[in-house]
Amino acid sequence: MKFTRQVEKELKQWQSRVDRKPLILRGARQVGKTTLIEYFAQSYKQFIHLNLEKKSDRYYFEKFEDVKKIVEALFIKNGFSAQLPQTLLFIDEIQESSKAIQLLRYFYEDIPELHVVAAGSLLEFALGEVKSFPVGRVEYLYLFPLNFPEFLAARNKKNLANELRTVPVKDIAHAALLEEFHIYAITGGMPELIKTFTLEKSMISLPRVFESIWETYKKDIEKYGRSSTEKKIIKHIMETAPEYLDQRVKFQNFGHSNYRSREVSEAMKSLDDAKVIQLIYPTTERTVPPKTNYRKSPRLQFLDTGLVNYALGILPQLMEVKDLSNAYKGALIPHLITQELISLNTFAYKKPHFWVRDKRQSSAEVDLVIPYKDKLIPVEIKSGSTGTLKSLQSFIDTSEHSYAIRIYFGTFKIEKHQTIKGKPYLLMNLPYYLGTQLHAYIAYFVEQH
Repeated sequence: MKFTRQVEKELKQWQSRVDRKPLILRGARQVGKTTLIEYFAQSYKQFIHLNLEKKSDRYYFEKFEDVKKIVEALFIKNGFSAQLPQTLLFIDEIQESSKAIQLLRYFYEDIPELHVVAAGSLLEFALGEVKSFPVGRVEYLYLFPLNFPEFLAARNKKNLANELRTVPVKDIAHAALLEEFHIYAITGGMPELIKTFTLEKSMISLPRVFESIWETYKKDIEKYGRSSTEKKIIKHIMETAPEYLDQRVKFQNFGHSNYRSREVSEAMKSLDDAKVIQLIYPTTERTVPPKTNYRKSPRLQFLDTGLVNYALGILPQLMEVKDLSNAYKGALIPHLITQELISLNTFAYKKPHFWVRDKRQSSAEVDLVIPYKDKLIPVEIKSGSTGTLKSLQSFIDTSEHSYAIRIYFGTFKIEKHQTIKGKPYLLMNLPYYLGTQLHAYIAYFVEQH
């Protein structure tokens, strides 16, 4: 089953460029990297697919030092003619060969007319073993679990996808978008899950697929850990971390353990590098750019909300909840919207920020802050009334502008309010299915009002 991914546009642009460099497609396991490139390869006359987990495919990089000889051997084996511009060489699981990573630069320098794509899941760890990484000789694209627009495309909901991109969204489309987003919030964005649900049109088989994917990640633990102790700590984190969904965490004694702060921090860094569990740190800034404050406690961001739903055992409850803003102590939607914002990073990997007040004994915390030109826009994700937005109002009171956003279950609207201290501000209320469209709505909000 083919999924339309937003990164396909960047792939086509890369394909047509004269100054094209070997492309490394980065992303966690099972987010669809191999399938994406196999479909992309249909636009070429010749396609060579190497999987470096196979010894027979690693052979070419172990046998030859010259990339021209590697390509010549591959063409002979596949019975291909020497049509380099019409040929795509795909080096899958490239993290299995540090030599293959090193040789990427020579594809660019010696055979620039050949189109070369590499993909890997644990590249951050493999790069540490590469003696001479081809800096400036490769380029990157990032792939994540499917976001909501990609989910709609997979479900063949083209009309709804068009409505999602309309700014502002029409009231007539609200109920249908809510219904689809509710399904998406349960399944998450892992391609295998969406494929199963789309083909079977039922959630009965989803627990089996969730279990398979979750266990695969847990069994991959040894590839993340740099020592036996770190492997044990990572295993403990994987088993306990879902309970901290969208919470700020302390490393010391994490998950009711006896592990020290430094040990947990190093293990968390490995999981963050693998993009399985990421650390989202706050900023205390009210102006752009929002500097990351590593002295403050971070939140945990998991690869996919659907996997966390399964790990927490809350799938049945989610099917019965109408307003997902209240689901799992209000933690589900903030996590999912953060996941969607991360999914937009196709060229450069950037984590969003949340905001905390830089003052002792202050509990003021805003779910997200989004830069727009010279403004840092606060975003709260709440189901309650506007009168309860105390942290957002605290931000506005000391900000140089008066724009704020609330993401919730209701419909799109812009309202005028005052903070508790009497400062007037504009509040844009957005339905929570608009996470991927947040940047477009901020531009509309600031420029039109």
